[in-house]
Amino acid sequence: MVDKKSELAAKSSSAVSRPDRIQNPGFEPEHKRVTDESPARDSGAERGISVLFVVSALLSVAAFALNFIFPIVPGDLGTTRLNNMFVGLAIAAGLLALGVGAVHWAKSLMHGHDLVEERHGTRGSDETRGRAVEIFQEANKESGWTRRRVLRNSLIGALVAFPIPSIALFRDLAPANRPEDVLGFTSWKKGVRLTHDPGGVPIKASEVTIGSAFHVIPENILEMTEGFLDEKAKAAVLLMRLPLAELNEAEDRKSWSYDGIVAYSKICTHVGCPVALYEQQTHHLLCPCHQSQFDVSNHCAVIFGPAARPLPQLPITVDAEGYLVAQSDFLEPVGPSYWERAR
Repeated sequence: MVDKKSELAAKSSSAVSRPDRIQNPGFEPEHKRVTDESPARDSGAERGISVLFVVSALLSVAAFALNFIFPIVPGDLGTTRLNNMFVGLAIAAGLLALGVGAVHWAKSLMHGHDLVEERHGTRGSDETRGRAVEIFQEANKESGWTRRRVLRNSLIGALVAFPIPSIALFRDLAPANRPEDVLGFTSWKKGVRLTHDPGGVPIKASEVTIGSAFHVIPENILEMTEGFLDEKAKAAVLLMRLPLAELNEAEDRKSWSYDGIVAYSKICTHVGCPVALYEQQTHHLLCPCHQSQFDVSNHCAVIFGPAARPLPQLPITVDAEGYLVAQSDFLEPVGPSYWERAR
């Protein structure tokens, strides 16, 4: 049995090692391109590719300019459509010209012959490393990167101009005023009732049971006709009721709650996502975006995740009719912690 296995292994080894079983077909003959055989075609292709790169650079600059030629007017969807259409078309055309030029360069001007690279260890010998340097030099020579200056410079110009539209686009994401001015004050004021979101029905303290959570907005923003969504986003609040024995409050903030009912900003202090997942057994709030967790029983202190500070608390009480009302606005800015927070 052992001899038979040895015989089979020997036959298998012999079959693998015999070079006449598998012939190396080699490479197919290289097909010359028109740019390889005609210097005039080569120069024409170089000029055409340079034109594409220049067009890409001009379109990138045009996208930046179109953002101001067709500005977005707040509340006017028509201007938003025009801005998006013209800026988007300019950026897309610039990318297309850049991509077509790069592909045309590779297919028309760079050498297209086949090559084989043998596998080797992580670090080659000095001869191999020297050969690697030679390959880079050959690639530079074959691509014409150093020799074709017009082509190279036009590509560099296109790549430099390409990010220009993003300057205007990202600038539009910033608020017109200072962030601390925008986020430092909300629609909450003394005596403003807490109402259900989105119905706007005022909430009585007796309606808030232990373990429940309400999405709340101030009653006064329902009368707004302009900027309603912005004000609602800043003033959104989560209202919860905890057993008094499980609510740990600092002495100077005990008056901010009412009979175990607490109200906290719904805007996560990490990057501003809505914190809306409440676990009534642990009294934890979870932000679904980046998994920051806040402990409602301890002034919404951060217990997990990237948030840098607790959720701002809204001081509340009840009015003469038993409805929950705000004692004041938030005493600190709402929202992400990366804004400057001076007030």
